[in-house]
Amino acid sequence: MQSVVIVLLGMVGMLFGWFVYSKFIAEKIFKMDDNFVTPAHELEDGVDYVPTNKVVLWGHHFTSVAGAAPIVGPAIAVYWGWVPAVLWVVFGTIFFAGVHDMGALWASARNKGKSMGALSESVIGKRTRALFMIVVFLVLLMVNAVFGVVIAKSFINSPNAVFPAWSAIVVALVIGQLLRKKVSLIPLCFIGVGILYYTIYLGSSMPIMLPDELFGLSANANWIIILFVYAAIASLLPVWMLLQPRDFINGMQLLVGLVLLYGAVFVSMPDITAPAFNTQTALDTPSIIPLLFVTIACGAVSGFHGIVSSGTSSKQLNKETDGRFVGYLGAVGEGMLALITLVAVSGAALAVSPEEWHEIYSHLGAGSVGAFVNGGANLIESGWGISNEIASTLLAVMVVLFAGTTMDSGVRLQRYIIQEWGDIYNIKVIKNGVIATLIAVLSCLLLAFGAGGASGSGGMIIWPLFGSTNQILASLTLLVISVILIKANRPARYTLIPMSFVLVMAFFAGVIKLGEYYQQGNWLLVILDVVVLVISVLVMLEAWSVIAKHRRENALKPSE
Repeated sequence: MQSVVIVLLGMVGMLFGWFVYSKFIAEKIFKMDDNFVTPAHELEDGVDYVPTNKVVLWGHHFTSVAGAAPIVGPAIAVYWGWVPAVLWVVFGTIFFAGVHDMGALWASARNKGKSMGALSESVIGKRTRALFMIVVFLVLLMVNAVFGVVIAKSFINSPNAVFPAWSAIVVALVIGQLLRKKVSLIPLCFIGVGILYYTIYLGSSMPIMLPDELFGLSANANWIIILFVYAAIASLLPVWMLLQPRDFINGMQLLVGLVLLYGAVFVSMPDITAPAFNTQTALDTPSIIPLLFVTIACGAVSGFHGIVSSGTSSKQLNKETDGRFVGYLGAVGEGMLALITLVAVSGAALAVSPEEWHEIYSHLGAGSVGAFVNGGANLIESGWGISNEIASTLLAVMVVLFAGTTMDSGVRLQRYIIQEWGDIYNIKVIKNGVIATLIAVLSCLLLAFGAGGASGSGGMIIWPLFGSTNQILASLTLLVISVILIKANRPARYTLIPMSFVLVMAFFAGVIKLGEYYQQGNWLLVILDVVVLVISVLVMLEAWSVIAKHRRENALKPSE
């Protein structure tokens, strides 16, 4: 019964965010205008700049920013107790993530679809742009390299998910062509989702596995290579051909998954067996403050979202006012996924008693995706009577498809960053899309196999940096938006307050982790962590200088 209360209160909060708070920010602070000509129209090229139906674009944006993170983060952070995790998810979605994602989309669309890194030059200065783009590239490198490992491991651990995951690509290619020929979206939506779920049904009895060794490489390594070859091809295709329809179908199947999970909560009304505040943590457990706020990123606020908002989504925005639907509602969708994840890993569907829950969550990180799949499948089975095998396959496919769409977009975004460097430094060769894509993919594979050896798991070596680096990036994105608002003489407190909170938590977490890396003698992480921390300080100082100069100039203006 406690689970129903959590769900209801969370839903009420997010509905307030969508109907009230987001409308206020969009209309009164960002002043979104239907008459503004968006980059999708001004720079339309049929490949990257393509005016897109807001529902389709929401699907792309939502599934690109989601990945597996709104599942992984909450499923780990619940270890500190479900109350702080739920509060951060709900309030983080309303006042942090929604404003951050919508703001990055608005700022980029107002500046010809520039990424936040490139945009920071005109807003703050050239030095800021160079520093900002280093952080962005580092985050993308981590996300792409690690998600390649995550998906490969998912294919090995859940071979039933392989057939539906690759079938989704074929379905998306067909739907993309039909949408291009102006076939109605609604029937395509139902047909596409129906086919996808039929492949999940088939996949539950049709496991696909690579040989343990092929071409001298393990199955894990071969999957990683296959995934990056696919991602390279996908990133070069026009967005309407694969990216948009695939992300849209994935978004719709997630909605079905959310309906199943939330509906199961109201039908079975499971009790919560996890502690509200965990007082039985292991001795080596880090402090909840600040680690909670970097462990749950997607589902509360995440710097990666700003990269997607200003990278792919802003180039497809049909009308500026669509930014509220795409950006803020995308954040709400993530928050809803994070909330139901917390319920799935906190309740009787996973562990029938507090003792059993503590056995599963013996230390920080013990639950993660496995806890969500097991708890969610049991929840669906008890609520809807769907077999546990099919429910498990459904949730495993959901995780894989989410990670896959994030990887698709991530490689494309990496290409954009490399091409922007080509424009900035006038290096013609990397302005070419194919060359830029090859550099992006090779950098990921170099990290994967250069640092990880034949297993291809090198991305996991620098992954510990992601939490603090990603949230520092979120604070820098909010800072750029704040400076834009200040220069326009609009209230900036709605972005400055979240920016300050996230920066303090992320910086504090980065310093704590720096001490851990030093004690471990992990000099690579020590160096990278110091670089990120120093960059964040320098960008803040540059921004403060610009804000102070603007205020001095305003003070010198004669009053009217």
